[in-house]
Amino acid sequence: MYYLASALLITISTLGANHPRIVRASTDKKPDLISVAKCCEPEELLVDDTCTPLTETNETEWRPEFVEEKINGISRNRPAKPIYQLKIGRPKCQSNEHQWNVYHYRSGEDRLAILTSGVLRHYTTDLTKRKHEHDGVYEYDSMDSMDEDDLDTLSIHYDYPFGHYCADKAILSRDQLVATYAMICVPDVVVGWTDTNYLMKHAIDPTFHAISVASYLVVAIMYFVLPQLRDLVGNMITSMTLCLIAGQCASMVRIFTEFGNHVSFMIADTVMYVSLLAAFFWLSALGYYVWSTFRSRNVFLRVTDGRKYCYYSTYVWGSTICIAGSAIFAHFAFETNKPIVVGTMYPPQETIGWLGIFVLFASIACTIMADLCFALATANRIKRMSTYGRIHHKMKYSFRMFVFLFAIMSIGWLSLLLSRLNYEALEYCHIIINLLQAILILYVCVFGQRRVTFLLGKTCNCCNSGENIEGLDWGEEMTAINAGY
Repeated sequence: MYYLASALLITISTLGANHPRIVRASTDKKPDLISVAKCCEPEELLVDDTCTPLTETNETEWRPEFVEEKINGISRNRPAKPIYQLKIGRPKCQSNEHQWNVYHYRSGEDRLAILTSGVLRHYTTDLTKRKHEHDGVYEYDSMDSMDEDDLDTLSIHYDYPFGHYCADKAILSRDQLVATYAMICVPDVVVGWTDTNYLMKHAIDPTFHAISVASYLVVAIMYFVLPQLRDLVGNMITSMTLCLIAGQCASMVRIFTEFGNHVSFMIADTVMYVSLLAAFFWLSALGYYVWSTFRSRNVFLRVTDGRKYCYYSTYVWGSTICIAGSAIFAHFAFETNKPIVVGTMYPPQETIGWLGIFVLFASIACTIMADLCFALATANRIKRMSTYGRIHHKMKYSFRMFVFLFAIMSIGWLSLLLSRLNYEALEYCHIIINLLQAILILYVCVFGQRRVTFLLGKTCNCCNSGENIEGLDWGEEMTAINAGY
């Protein structure tokens, strides 16, 4: 019995002596070493997607900034500055993934943070709660100015473990931005043709743009090739349709934002809006010419159509250049919230903002008001005329064409203005109205005028309906007699 009690006491004392060593070992355990992927070498950073030594720049080296992870609003018990090691190299994505570039800067929509576990977290604005998107153009407030609660409320995030990302500092020399850059591996998302938004903006819209360009091109060719139509009015119509063609081509470039490496959306937007402005100035010049012809008592002026066209060209292009220069100056000098076009395979691009668009659209609105005055004044003048000469008879049909063009282009401009709002229904309506505008202009300028169809039929020996030459609009019977038809 004595020996059994002694053995029990020895066992208890042994366990008591070993217990403090177990606690001390767990207390002195070193924190885990985490790995952080860096895209370039330690003494390099990205300059326009090229690793460049720090000695060639004025920036400091990149160091990861860690953020504690929260679970249900409670911070996890991790050190604020963990011990880390940098691993150099870009991620190797799997076959069902693709590389995606993310840029974090003050006015951007993205925010990058590295958790204390070494995971890269990508915050982006939740469009279901706060939508400011329009055709790939984003106008978000700075995420850096939000506190952590607002960031969690107004954004969604995605986590990328080590091996699926690399991060670094990036300099975008074109836009003069210094950003935090990350290349991440994201899964391939296949967008089906059943998606309404994708179908409208990537299939139907480009097709309608192509049809519109073809329609405007037919009008320009008709009024440029046929000698009888190559007067002052015909030259104005040709110039106006060429401006509309340039605007349609620039608008088509803006549809495919995935080709951002090859185009500048700033230039595309500028060309589109300036071409539209020039087209409205040509329409205004046509309205003024018709109005001045009816107002003048002597229509037989000793000024050729070629010289008049030079005068009107000086007015149109001079006004367009001055207003476009003012809009561009206002954008770069006074714009505070510049919209950014972002994509998966190119750095963010700055595009024209609301201030520049306001200058251009306000000028177009002024030309529309002037055209309305010309239309009303000319219509009132025609009503008071008791006799018509051959020139006035000709200008009467030009006035009718001007009124139709004025109504069609004004509705198209209003549709474009409404499509700038954040409603998909308005965007879809503009896609349809854009096509209808081109088709209606083709009908008004070509197929809706018997004079043009007669000349086209006689020139091409087609489209001749056997119509009596007495039913022509004005004076084309002399053309038929002289040509021997």
